[in-house]
Amino acid sequence: MRQAHRTRGLAFLVVTGMLAAGAAQASDDGFVLEAGWKDLEAYFPGQLGNGYVSTLTSPRGTEGSVAYMTAFVDRAPGDVSRPAAIPGWTGIDYSAGPSRDGTHWLNRVGMSTARFADYSQRLDMREGTLTTRYRYRDGERTTGVEVTTLVSMAAPHLAASRLVIAPAFDGEVRLSFALDLWAPSAPRFALGELDGPQFEDALFAHNLKLAAAPPDVPDRAAIWYHGDTRVQHADGDVQTMTLWLDGRAEHGARMAQAVAVALPPGLHPNRAWLRHDDYKLSLELAVPVQRGQRYAFTKFVAVSRDGWGGDAKADRALATAARDAGFDALLAAQRDAWRGLWRSDIVIDGDPQAQRLVRSDLYYLLINAAPGTSWPIGACGMTPGYTGHVFWDSDAWVFPALLLLHPAHARPLVQFRSRTLPQALRRAGERGLAGAMYPWEADPDDGSSQTPHFAQVLDEREIHVNADVAIAQWQYYLATGDADWLKRDGWPVIRAVAAFWASRATAVPSTSAYAIEHVTSVDEDYNDVPNDTFTNAAAAKALRIATRAAALVGEPADPRWNAIADGLVLPFDQRAGHHLDFDASVPHDRDTWGGSSLPMLSLPLLDLPMDATVRQRNYDYAMRSIERSSHDANSMGFAPLSIAAATAGDGRTASEWFLRNLHTGVAKPPFNVRSETASNNTGYFAAASGGMLQNIVFGFTGLRIRDDGLVAAYPPMLPSGWRRFTLKNVSFRGEHMDVTVEPDAQGKPRLLRRPSATGANDSPEARTLP
Repeated sequence: MRQAHRTRGLAFLVVTGMLAAGAAQASDDGFVLEAGWKDLEAYFPGQLGNGYVSTLTSPRGTEGSVAYMTAFVDRAPGDVSRPAAIPGWTGIDYSAGPSRDGTHWLNRVGMSTARFADYSQRLDMREGTLTTRYRYRDGERTTGVEVTTLVSMAAPHLAASRLVIAPAFDGEVRLSFALDLWAPSAPRFALGELDGPQFEDALFAHNLKLAAAPPDVPDRAAIWYHGDTRVQHADGDVQTMTLWLDGRAEHGARMAQAVAVALPPGLHPNRAWLRHDDYKLSLELAVPVQRGQRYAFTKFVAVSRDGWGGDAKADRALATAARDAGFDALLAAQRDAWRGLWRSDIVIDGDPQAQRLVRSDLYYLLINAAPGTSWPIGACGMTPGYTGHVFWDSDAWVFPALLLLHPAHARPLVQFRSRTLPQALRRAGERGLAGAMYPWEADPDDGSSQTPHFAQVLDEREIHVNADVAIAQWQYYLATGDADWLKRDGWPVIRAVAAFWASRATAVPSTSAYAIEHVTSVDEDYNDVPNDTFTNAAAAKALRIATRAAALVGEPADPRWNAIADGLVLPFDQRAGHHLDFDASVPHDRDTWGGSSLPMLSLPLLDLPMDATVRQRNYDYAMRSIERSSHDANSMGFAPLSIAAATAGDGRTASEWFLRNLHTGVAKPPFNVRSETASNNTGYFAAASGGMLQNIVFGFTGLRIRDDGLVAAYPPMLPSGWRRFTLKNVSFRGEHMDVTVEPDAQGKPRLLRRPSATGANDSPEARTLP
């Protein structure tokens, strides 16, 4: 009896040692996000990814989670394109064996403290890993569980999950290493064909509604379903412990996937067999275990698609090679790759909460960007939010946030617009317009228009996206100084967009002015207005850029470009001394989600010149509408308000808006997934992350990217409670610098630039340019 008690005690020490190992490493450095049992009720899944492949986190760490590849889309007839879910690869199921009431599988039982003790989960953004630990109780049997999952930033085709079990018993256990073959989404809607009333009828007929449900169901889940991947061939080999499959997105590109399982050294399964049915391809094992021992099982995964990698045979070779090298080697390479990325960072002294949130925003943007390619970042990254489409968010919100710190991750966003220019040229021609007309919602792979039919008014009228595209191209050139890129990639886009605006603007009779009529404002409830101020200001900037770019590449500039830019009407209330949102003939009296678009005139990409008095009056005028709004605050709105206040010299108000962005509930626990609003559960909303980062990179530093360099255009500022902050390893025209804002001897914020000690970051490059 004493011997048995002593052995059980040893097993308990092994289990609890596993659980304590990660907790001892935790630190409040802004890189680690942790969840405990109390966080599970409101658990909002985070993401693991590398810009090419992503998956969602799950509470147990062992569930089969939905996974995606960048720009891998389902194009079912009648529907809009949408991200095709690839077979889930994270699933590793475990059963401690028969109990009094049957066999229980870890991933099937309900989570309760009776079954899951000493629970913790840790997302380590410093190295891109998710580690989950607990003691799992199955009847009278207890097992220590530790599972670590990563999507490799060093070898983008690879991912892995390592499950370590420490049983407190002797006997046989079962494990299942699966590729989950998702059932087709149902119901599906012909969003490419249904008008508004027809769509509402279709929802009603399926007993569905557009409403969020806690903790993580989006308000538009009924239409943001994932697309389908059809598995065309799948098989496995028990002898080599491998699985593989070839598939194709519905009416889309081909893909492949493979798994290689590594067993603990010296462990020989009692039985091993394959399972293959409509919903699962798995390797099933029954293995002997002894109390007090630790057993590590690793599932190595390789993924590829058309234009990026090979077929199932090639993926099987990749997964097998990774298994031969071992999990520790893959983890070491992962840490090295992330160490290189974090050389470029935002470091905040004095506000740990802000530091964690800012690092979260940068982490999520990095894992959704694919350097070395021309694949963009969708509105919600690699998730089905906003059906994976590309909006102006990519050019005006995400791109500027990455440009100075991670230019290799910003470049794919402008390359996407260059690659899909033919689509935009064709769209303009179909409407009798010159140049290029980019869609409001673009397919992330081919750039075609994918705006739902019931929202076509946005595709035709919310045309400021074209100016946003051109300005981003110019900003990339200004930041890099890459004249060859400008001539080859940027100039064709800039020229085509200028031609579009020259054909879309109309001369105002008997004046030198020009108008742009029938547009949707940035504040989209106003969907047919003349002379939207943001649209006209952005168009004017794009036209002037075209003239400057033409001179640089040695091409002739259309003389109309500057004439139209100078003549475009920017509605202004002369008596009150501020801009209007759009032409005064349209009453500005609706209760809208944005309230006013005037703060967006200060977005760094546009940065409309005006004197300080007008800036303040614009802000005050906009606030009257914004404060009246009854809508849930949109996370896109906080950064423009803070930046607008900062450009007006109002540091206190700029700080208040930034702090409101921290505390309004749009960053969902436990992993700071930034949603569109506090209540609509959009899922990861990339524009909000981009806005938060721009708020610091440009708003608080006062820096702007201009023809004459990285200019201190506005006084720097420090938010309340911050002692200082530093933009580490800023890259600008081949130079690397650290930019710090800190108080001077009199307590006034000052901006300092020093050569960076870290040099260029080690951003991994893609293996194939699509």
